[in-house]
Amino acid sequence: MSDPLLHHGGNLAAARARFGDGDWLDLSTGINPVPWQIPEDLRPDLGVLPAPDALAALEAAAAAHFGVAPAQLCAVPGSEMGLRLLGMLLGGRACHVVPGYRTHGAVFADSMPIAAGEPVPGNATLIFANPGNPCGTLHSRGDIQALLHSRTLAGGWLVVDEAFADPHPSASVAPLVDDRRRLIVFRSFGKFFGLAGLRLGFVLGPRSVLSRYRRVLGDWPIDTTALAIATAAYRDGPWIDAVRIALPQRAAALDGVLVAHGLEPSGRSPLFRLIEHDSAPMMFDRLARAHILVRPFDYAPRWLRFGIPNGEDALRRLDEALGNV
Repeated sequence: MSDPLLHHGGNLAAARARFGDGDWLDLSTGINPVPWQIPEDLRPDLGVLPAPDALAALEAAAAAHFGVAPAQLCAVPGSEMGLRLLGMLLGGRACHVVPGYRTHGAVFADSMPIAAGEPVPGNATLIFANPGNPCGTLHSRGDIQALLHSRTLAGGWLVVDEAFADPHPSASVAPLVDDRRRLIVFRSFGKFFGLAGLRLGFVLGPRSVLSRYRRVLGDWPIDTTALAIATAAYRDGPWIDAVRIALPQRAAALDGVLVAHGLEPSGRSPLFRLIEHDSAPMMFDRLARAHILVRPFDYAPRWLRFGIPNGEDALRRLDEALGNV
């Protein structure tokens, strides 16, 4: 059986089972540590089925945030589920860029791992994340447009997972989605808004693809609570603007702590940082014994990914723990 702490971040249950109960600081995910605050008067009626107009309102609010027409967008109960449905709905063979999300390799039954920049054979679908995870590599919109052109000429699809793209609106290719392009984009709600337990994502693409999703998902794909919370959050422009300023500042503060301990952080996502070090396994173990959980990788033992701490106390705690490594 594989190690659950190597499978994905956020597995506090496995961390507690191995290292004991206590006051854990979870830095193993790339989730905004300061979530959007749900208003106290936002009380969805759970006694009735989700209303079609509520789904339409959510998709309109999300579309405005992404810079795409509402007709080019379909809400799904989590972007991971949307990705896992894609292979069944689109068919064919694919290539997924590694290192990257483990899910990307499971989307298509016939999928081959390739390195970034490696040629994609024939008309295969190409799947990659922007920003990348766990490396945090960020490609410009122009670079992805060129890649889309080459995939289109070959008769293939380009699938861009933009789960961490909210802090980088100028790099997102969501505005390029339309019925004429072989482009599909996935977006996630929970990471930027800090509400990962609310399973909500979006598929952006040609209406011919979205209609297949809607047939599979049925009449009530999103629950009433998610509809109400996410619609209000996407409409909160001042909060979104403030977070796009605050997250890079928080990431810079984390960088300062890591550098002070001889670690070189990399990546351009303000939601996480990656470090590479010979003693990464020992560092993970020592931090976990101090009840600080970071993200190790089975395929890259020298890597650790650090999520962004929430405030000075969390930074100080990480600083002290790294001093004891």
